[in-house]
Amino acid sequence: MLESIDIFRKKYVDILEKLSSEEVISNIVLLKKLSKEEAKLKEIINLHDEYDKSTKDEEGLRLLRNDEEANEEFIFEINSELDSINERKIILSEKINNLLLPEEPNEDKNVFLEIRAAAGGDEAALFAADLFRMYSSFANSKNWKVEIITSHSTGLKGFKEIIFSIVGENVFRSLMFESGVHRVQRVPETESSGRIHTSTITVAVLPEAQDAEVEIKSDDLRFETFKASGHGGQNVQKNETAVRVVHIPSGIAVGCQDERSQLQNKERALKILRAKLFDIESKRVESEKAKQRKLQVGWGDRSEKIRTYNFPQNRITDHRIGLTLYNLQEIMNGSMDELISALRNKYNEERKKEIEFN
Repeated sequence: MLESIDIFRKKYVDILEKLSSEEVISNIVLLKKLSKEEAKLKEIINLHDEYDKSTKDEEGLRLLRNDEEANEEFIFEINSELDSINERKIILSEKINNLLLPEEPNEDKNVFLEIRAAAGGDEAALFAADLFRMYSSFANSKNWKVEIITSHSTGLKGFKEIIFSIVGENVFRSLMFESGVHRVQRVPETESSGRIHTSTITVAVLPEAQDAEVEIKSDDLRFETFKASGHGGQNVQKNETAVRVVHIPSGIAVGCQDERSQLQNKERALKILRAKLFDIESKRVESEKAKQRKLQVGWGDRSEKIRTYNFPQNRITDHRIGLTLYNLQEIMNGSMDELISALRNKYNEERKKEIEFN
């Protein structure tokens, strides 16, 4: 790459010219695509320039070190500086190589996050609510928009299930590793004896699908309506505004009740259904591509145990990459960057191996 930087510079200039043309400005889809490509090329060029500057600094320091008048103390300082430059060059090279990896097909998509309480009763429902707040805080830190699509709450401010959308730049790229089983170890609020309980919840990250990406035949759908209700079965509306959509061929059922009108709930349910069907097909295609060598870190599956949250020890462990961090409370408050970066780096390493293998 470092030898072909002129090609990237030329392409960057060409895109800048296109971005100022009336044809591109009037085409929102093309404008978004070229703007994203321009930003990526700019980052590659800036990283290369920094790498090139580090190389020149390195050459200058080596000349000083070989000077006959250089004393031991001066040589020691130069060697220390050379070590720092070398470390920096490795980091820069890694960043450049990651940017040159082929783009993933869904990385720029918005997502639906589906969180469900599994084993653990009320404690699992409370943890589902905690994870919803964690993802919401992380999204807010990125200036992404969060909107609850549908939810089933409990009397203890927990969620049996909650589905919400996150809209922003490269949302799926950041959250694609969150699908799977999340296990929590802590003393429940309802536990008087102070014993540590283990509960689990499941998370599914579904890239949002456009109508053209998933064909759903009307004959394959069955619609059911019912009264929206809160916890305890208490009706919160007299009319049947809640909607359940069943996709007959797959058996997938999606219900929405949070909106005031039946039409709005129907539209939301169809969006989630489309995302679920798109996710199934995307994973099937990805599985076919990775048959020869399975990636350790990927989209994940609802049944795969991926992470443990241990509150007494302020510890979080991601089992896929063997990473343990002792800042659980910060992560629960939305500071997920370190965790996500570690997963992304591991994923990129394995993608490079896949490319080399093929």
